[in-house]
Amino acid sequence: MKTYNFKNKVVLITGGGSGVGLTMAKEFVQAGATVVIIGRQKSKLELAKKEISKKSKCFSFAADVSKKIQITKVIKKIASKFKKIDVLVNCAGIYGPIGEFHTNDLKIWQEALTVNLLGTVFTTYAVLPLMLKQRAGKIINLSGGGAVQPFPNFSAYATSKAAIVRFTENLAKEYEKHNIQVNAIAPGAINTLFLDKVLKAKEKAGEDFYKKSLDQKKSGGDSPLQAAKLVLFLCSTYSNNLTGKIISAKWDPWKKDAFTKHLKRDEDFCTLRRIDEQFFFKK
Repeated sequence: MKTYNFKNKVVLITGGGSGVGLTMAKEFVQAGATVVIIGRQKSKLELAKKEISKKSKCFSFAADVSKKIQITKVIKKIASKFKKIDVLVNCAGIYGPIGEFHTNDLKIWQEALTVNLLGTVFTTYAVLPLMLKQRAGKIINLSGGGAVQPFPNFSAYATSKAAIVRFTENLAKEYEKHNIQVNAIAPGAINTLFLDKVLKAKEKAGEDFYKKSLDQKKSGGDSPLQAAKLVLFLCSTYSNNLTGKIISAKWDPWKKDAFTKHLKRDEDFCTLRRIDEQFFFKK
């Protein structure tokens, strides 16, 4: 079993006040990191801090990642306080409208892209200069449903998550020479506020997916801990030189060394690239 040591590391997690982001924050603190969580609600962040750690290992800043000015100011405050950011986890996100596309409110559709995609873009843009100065960094983006296959009735969410994977792959290529690794994860079907929104939407989410969500609610869903452990792995020395991948916390055997070696060896493995040997060829 791998052990992780993040002593003297500063980890920034957006959306760290609840759900899988909160679980990640707890795991990083346990591994010795100083954790900074960002969220929109200050009161919610304060409660999360108490839950995460009683040893002042966790700090919080209120900001809306979809507001470029807000997130830029907050990152400057964090940089001034801690002098560095070793790890960035872009975990903040929303579902957006649920239902067939023609029934969606386009303002809410646009909001989903602004939060999920541009929130990731704005935060990363503000953090990268620090990592470039350090000549080191790990960035994890949250992908998931719809990134690599259709997700009917969730077009805004799926579109934003597919875009995040391509954004991840682009940054991985651009900043590899600066010792900055960028990867994306699919956390699994976790019982969070996202699930509650699906259950509230009922058949608008699609009959099959609604039934599946009801079963997920009863079973407890996938553990957020497996997603958190994957993030720790990707931010640790075990994953040095591993970049530009999308990895499923649930389905990929990422705990196995053979899988890690395959990831590092094959640049087309666990990516969005199309390889059909007819129009698109493997190098």
